[in-house]
Amino acid sequence: MARQTKPLTNTEIKAAKAIEKDNVLYDGGGLELLIKHQTNSKLWRFRYYKPSSKKRAMISLGSYPDISLADARRLKDNARALLASNIDPLEHKKKQDEDRLNKTKNTFFNIAKEWFVVKSTYNLAPNTLRDIWLTFERHVFPAIGNKPVIELTARDCINALEPAFKQGKTETVRRAAAKINEVMDYATHAGFISTNPAARITRAFPAPQRQNMPTIRPEELPEFMTALSNASIETRTRLLIEWQLLTISRPADAASTKWSEIDFEAKEWTIPAEKLKQRREHVIPLSQQAISVLEAMQPASGHREYVFPCMGDPKRPMHSQTANQAIKRMGYAGKLVAHGLRSIASTAMNEEGFSPDIIEAALSHVDKNQVRSAYNRSTYIEQRRPLMAWWGNFVEQAATGNFSAASGIKGLKVVGGYE
Repeated sequence: MARQTKPLTNTEIKAAKAIEKDNVLYDGGGLELLIKHQTNSKLWRFRYYKPSSKKRAMISLGSYPDISLADARRLKDNARALLASNIDPLEHKKKQDEDRLNKTKNTFFNIAKEWFVVKSTYNLAPNTLRDIWLTFERHVFPAIGNKPVIELTARDCINALEPAFKQGKTETVRRAAAKINEVMDYATHAGFISTNPAARITRAFPAPQRQNMPTIRPEELPEFMTALSNASIETRTRLLIEWQLLTISRPADAASTKWSEIDFEAKEWTIPAEKLKQRREHVIPLSQQAISVLEAMQPASGHREYVFPCMGDPKRPMHSQTANQAIKRMGYAGKLVAHGLRSIASTAMNEEGFSPDIIEAALSHVDKNQVRSAYNRSTYIEQRRPLMAWWGNFVEQAATGNFSAASGIKGLKVVGGYE
């Protein structure tokens, strides 16, 4: 006849002590209470036979009084129910603990960091990588950064982007949605989730309407040069705008120009491949007017790494948006942006009758015809020298009667206190 275990009572448990050695009280069905003799702490345990090997095993259920007698019996019953289904309670508990840990560890933010490390190996320009992370910080992480990827739904991702969409930032939303999809796709292939719920979230938003950058006609350039010469902006900001205009370079490339990239003897500025989207070095022949801008900056930054150093931290370059903000303050908000300076040059050059291929090479554009682009690797460097000289004269004529920052300053005042 099987031995009958008398069930424990709350009174018995409260009074129980271990004097010389550990004491064990049995409640029946495998449930027991261990009382440690050194501390008199009381721990609930459940003993059972493993379903697979039939070997004896034990699982801790927690301490008394945090786990009451009723709670311990409920946990015992749950464990016996698992055993009835040939599930090991200890293995089941380990799996639950692992799942909880993964939920805490594998948040969207943490997975995004892992993805970004991989993304950084794709030979993307530093500015591109920085913009990707800034987009996440501004529009994604605040809403879903702390959520486990295993719990994320398409609706969660869409809701995260709704504020930006309502602000009219449709292009930002499109890019952010694409990058969320990339992170979740990485999470899928890395085994963190089984399917990607963000695969089609871009379809939840209308396609952004493509708009050309605000710009002005070449015949409006004299008026712009007048506004630039009279603007209440820092001299180096004015020079940066002139430098970008004369070299028809992109705002980020112009702002981050390094002295080491300038060859005064050859009159060339070489933008390294790692800075550019097309991942190909771009050499810009410098007009005399562009050289004058560099000569005007030399007293202030010739000993620095960057031609146009940041005023707050001269070890860093000026921000690419500095020119944009200055142009806006000059009264050109909605009419012209820094990137639109390239369009002024393109329009003037095309209307003058220069070869479209040479103009496109000067703008550092990649041929949209991939086959043609693969075979046509000419940079037209020699043909671009007279083109850039013509453009330099065009800009100088537009500024006639209005001192340009480069030509109108004999000695550039050092701003910000550095020498």
